[in-house]
Amino acid sequence: MERAGRLIAKLQTARRHFSPGELVLAAWPAAVGPRLAARTRAVAIRDGRLFVDVEDDLWRRNLAGFRLQILRNFADLLESAAPTEIEFRVGIPRRPPQREESPSFSLSPPRARDEADSIADPGLRRIYINSRRKARAS
Repeated sequence: MERAGRLIAKLQTARRHFSPGELVLAAWPAAVGPRLAARTRAVAIRDGRLFVDVEDDLWRRNLAGFRLQILRNFADLLESAAPTEIEFRVGIPRRPPQREESPSFSLSPPRARDEADSIADPGLRRIYINSRRKARAS
């Protein structure tokens, strides 16, 4: 993504087809590097001010110290289209995809608790159940 951001920023055809705001958002990974780009997200640009979502307040405070360096990187990449200010905001944490939970009801009748259920190893559990069945049969 970093190379793509640098390429898009340098191409004159990209400047004709994309708005300056779109170029700034696309150049974010190139301006900050892959590690910071993975932990942050440039979300919007208004009146020369770039808004960036970060994970927490600690990230916000630390990145505020690098604000001038990031702005210089943008100026090198985008020249006149570069933002003049950056505002770091704590973004809403993204939840990773989760599995759908099965319904709490079941069509089969509830099974009685078996003492073999407390055996974690499936092979030993099967041996225990078979030996218990043999003992009850005799």
